[in-house]
Amino acid sequence: MKFLIVGLGNVGSEYEETRHNIGFKIVDVFANTVGAQWQDKRYGFVAKCRVKNAEILLLKPSTYMNLSGNAVRYWLQQEKIPIENMLVFVDDLNLPFGTIRIRKAGSNGGHNGLGHIQQVLGTENYARVRFGIGNGFARGAQIGFVLGEWTEEEKQQIGERLKLTTEIIPSFCLAGIDRTMNLFNNK
Repeated sequence: MKFLIVGLGNVGSEYEETRHNIGFKIVDVFANTVGAQWQDKRYGFVAKCRVKNAEILLLKPSTYMNLSGNAVRYWLQQEKIPIENMLVFVDDLNLPFGTIRIRKAGSNGGHNGLGHIQQVLGTENYARVRFGIGNGFARGAQIGFVLGEWTEEEKQQIGERLKLTTEIIPSFCLAGIDRTMNLFNNK
């Protein structure tokens, strides 16, 4: 069985430690855990690994957040991976910091990366993990908050939250979305 695990973010050192790049950070931590090496390929950085009988392709699109669907479509087609074997990690400012919310389908919730994936694939029916980044910003300061770096307090907690979040990947690939949702939602 083949799986595509996508972490959404923006390329470039200026975005590396921002809240918006939590998707990149999650797949980076997982890749490090399993010893997968990133390669610069078409539409993104990819790394391959196995967990038991699951063949996993990790993807960090290099198309920037708002065009993520191009990379996702290309790698789904290139690797002949069915959409039900895809999981997308994304930031969510509607959830408190560190909250994990897994869904097997649904709206993009105003997230441009998810919106573009849905537009390009023509469906909302794919699994996604929303990682809460909180909404501690003043009116009109949303972009600065999302593209801003973590607070010192968040930095102290992020390691434990990332470790827990990366455990979703083998669970999704080996046990399926329903079991994974039961195990990890609201942890």
